[in-house]
Amino acid sequence: MTKPTPTSSLHTHLCILLFLPLLLISHANSQSLQDQEQAVLLKLKSYLQSPPFLSHWIPSTSNTSHCSWRPQITCTNNSVTGLSLVNTNITLPVPPFICDLKNVTLIDLSYNYFPEEFPKALYNCSKLQYLDLSQNYFVGKIPDDIDSLPRLQYLSLANNYFSGDIPAAIGRLQELRNLQLLSNHFTGPVPPEIGNLSNLIDLSLSYNTDLVPWNMPSNFTQLKILKTLWIRESNLIGQLPGTLGEMAALEELDLAKNSLNGTIPRGLFLLKNLSIIYLFRNSLSGDLPQMVEALNLQVIDLSDNHLTGPIPKDYGKLTKLTGLALFYNGFSGEIPASISHLPNLIDFKVYDNNLTGTLPPDFGRYSELGGFEVSGNRLTGKLPDHLCYLGKLEGLVAHENNLTGELPSSLGNCTSLVIVKVNDNGLSGVSSWTNLKVFDAGNNLFNGTIPQELTALPGLITLSLDQNQLTGFLPSEIMSWKSLNTLNFSRNQLSGPIPEKLGLLPVLTELDLSENQLSGQIPALLGRLKLNHFNLSSNHLSGKIPIKFENPVYVKSFLDNRDLCATSPLAKLKICKSSKILILTFSILLSFLALSLSFFMVRAYWKRNRSDSNWQLTAFQRLNFTVSKIISGVTENNLVGSGGSGKVYRVPVNRTGDVVAVKKIWKDKKLEEKLEKEFLTEVKILSSIRHANIVKLMCCISKDNSKLLVYEYSENRSLDQWLHKRNRPSNLTSSVHHVVLDWPKRLQIAVGAARGLCYMHHDCVPPVVHRDMKSSNILLDSDFNAKIADFGLAKILVKQGELGTVSAVAGSFGYIAPEYAHTTRVNEKIDVYSFGVILLELTTGREANDGDEHTSLAEWAWRHFQEDNPLVNALDQDIKEPCYLDEMCSVFKLGIYCTERLPSARPSMKEVLHILLRCSTKVTPPLRRFGDASNLIP
Repeated sequence: MTKPTPTSSLHTHLCILLFLPLLLISHANSQSLQDQEQAVLLKLKSYLQSPPFLSHWIPSTSNTSHCSWRPQITCTNNSVTGLSLVNTNITLPVPPFICDLKNVTLIDLSYNYFPEEFPKALYNCSKLQYLDLSQNYFVGKIPDDIDSLPRLQYLSLANNYFSGDIPAAIGRLQELRNLQLLSNHFTGPVPPEIGNLSNLIDLSLSYNTDLVPWNMPSNFTQLKILKTLWIRESNLIGQLPGTLGEMAALEELDLAKNSLNGTIPRGLFLLKNLSIIYLFRNSLSGDLPQMVEALNLQVIDLSDNHLTGPIPKDYGKLTKLTGLALFYNGFSGEIPASISHLPNLIDFKVYDNNLTGTLPPDFGRYSELGGFEVSGNRLTGKLPDHLCYLGKLEGLVAHENNLTGELPSSLGNCTSLVIVKVNDNGLSGVSSWTNLKVFDAGNNLFNGTIPQELTALPGLITLSLDQNQLTGFLPSEIMSWKSLNTLNFSRNQLSGPIPEKLGLLPVLTELDLSENQLSGQIPALLGRLKLNHFNLSSNHLSGKIPIKFENPVYVKSFLDNRDLCATSPLAKLKICKSSKILILTFSILLSFLALSLSFFMVRAYWKRNRSDSNWQLTAFQRLNFTVSKIISGVTENNLVGSGGSGKVYRVPVNRTGDVVAVKKIWKDKKLEEKLEKEFLTEVKILSSIRHANIVKLMCCISKDNSKLLVYEYSENRSLDQWLHKRNRPSNLTSSVHHVVLDWPKRLQIAVGAARGLCYMHHDCVPPVVHRDMKSSNILLDSDFNAKIADFGLAKILVKQGELGTVSAVAGSFGYIAPEYAHTTRVNEKIDVYSFGVILLELTTGREANDGDEHTSLAEWAWRHFQEDNPLVNALDQDIKEPCYLDEMCSVFKLGIYCTERLPSARPSMKEVLHILLRCSTKVTPPLRRFGDASNLIP
């Protein structure tokens, strides 16, 4: 080792002495920068009024630094480079002093309530590379000088209220790699300058429905490294550029729900990296490209177009394909046998085309097939034998074909099967399916007696075997049909009596036994059913019809039954002989009694309080009580609840124990205009609705300063009183003695409420939006069947899906959809949001305004999901049993899906109901980023 010379040692010491001041200056500058940054951050905390989520932002000591203030702060080399204030309920403008953080490169302010135009003060953040302002309430135009942020690599302005043109200056942000402009109110057209962003990897312009119709600029296809292109539902027109196939890096293409026409470029299916193609709901035409080299394709959805020709045999090469949707087109020819060998195929949907020939016999043998939908074609031969070979099939939809033979024997052990729709074929044979919800096999060749296997399906919702060759008696042991909503055995050769137990099915609303050979009397118990459709015509029934059916609503329900009679001419049947004799006898008796009673009636009239004589009764069905019985029962002793528009009473009405609920809106002075409007709304809507899951309005009783609405009484009160202990009255009684609702009951309630809302949105003409869906407005009868109540805020829409306008926002905190709080334009999707909150209540046990100390339940659930926390940690500890975890997680995710901030991303109630019905199969519906439920349900 060489010993240092005196000269070299002296040189070293001199260097240290010269460099030391520089070190000290650098340290001082560093300390000064840290002090400055900390001051800016503490100023920000004060500006935001010291919210609890920043409680850990306290002045640092010698042992701490503001760089430890995570997760909001990110540092590099002890200097702030990242500021993240995500989902923190900020309602103030963006503070201009943020850019005093001189080294900041990332600002994420997403999922808040910033109420301003684009914050141009951010231009002072000279090093900014990442800016996320999505999911806020920014308004106005994107500035024309947006290129004042030249270093931006990521820009998300998604889900805001930006309007006007998208500035061409965006095309000058040459470093940009990710551009998210979806879901705003741009008017367009989209600037072609976006095609100049040569470094762009992800581009989304989806859900900009206010754009003027625009063609995709040809230079978009010059984005050579673009991986994701999303322009769903944004008024895109014209033909797809032929050069689309030159975008070699493209992985995901979503141009669905536009007005594209012309053919699909042949080069598109040659892209080696392409994994997802969504082109559904356009006007594309012509044949599909026959050569397919995009072997990474996982999902192809070309449904709802005008495509023709054969399905390419090359699709058999797509070994990664999980979903193929070609329905609602004009495809012809046979289904290629090679497709049935794809090892990852889960969903196969080709319904409503012109396909012919036989089905490939190997479908289901090589993949975990979940959905098989081939209805509305001209297919012949048998259904494939192996459809449920691997036990995953959920939906078999093959109606309206020319299929023959028996249903595949492999379906017999298919416990996952939920829906079987094979009507309008030439099929026969029935298997047993323990979890089946829908079985529609009308207009086939089923013969013999009704299979006993069908009577042991507790989850069955729909059973239709009409237009077959069934014989024998209707089954009498049917009490497992607790969920049955529709029963159709019409146009068969069934004989014998109608089973009395049909009248005990709690949610049956459609019953059709017409055109059979049934005999005997109609059971009086059928009068208990709340039927929307009822048909017993063309049978051999006899005797008197139940008194409930002597109603013009059922005038066609009993035609061509020669031995049926009624006590009144309302039913369009002959008058029963005994009734004629009784009428004569009673007429004579009444004549004698009239004079003797008149004296007492007059005296009683004058003895009554004069004010009671002014009550007006409007009945909506046959009543078994009098006005005076209701009025005398409205006392404090019978009070069971109160709300914003009145009090609710439990009123006994006769000696047999019948009880009704009476809602009183009563003021000392004239009714306020608001209450009068709510009263009239509720009467108008409920008097026209008949559904098992909507509370039944029996009558209204009114006078100048008082209004009474009389409903059927729900023994178990409201859902919130069962879910939330502080809302539970001490005298709550139930035939079920648990204090806590178990999961099967909660799922039953969710399904029932979904049925009611689905009816309002999709089956009422015109549709009805509730506008105040919440757990306290879901009533429960003695069997815990859900009934939607309180329609005072409801609005009738002119057309389904149309935006209606209301004068003011109404509803309950925690349940109000974001767009409803911001505007007064409403459609059915505000009910979907509120229902999603109810699903979150059912699964977590939390209240709607109780996510945590800072957020609502919906916001808390979204954050829990986005942070990849285990879903089971969010579930209600009181009912979290291992056997229910899959179902509960599925419903929790559905609640998240329903509470998407973007209305168009939420499912319809019809889709929600189908997903709920599938939850008992323990299949978790996928949660898609930008929401389209069309592929979630069979």
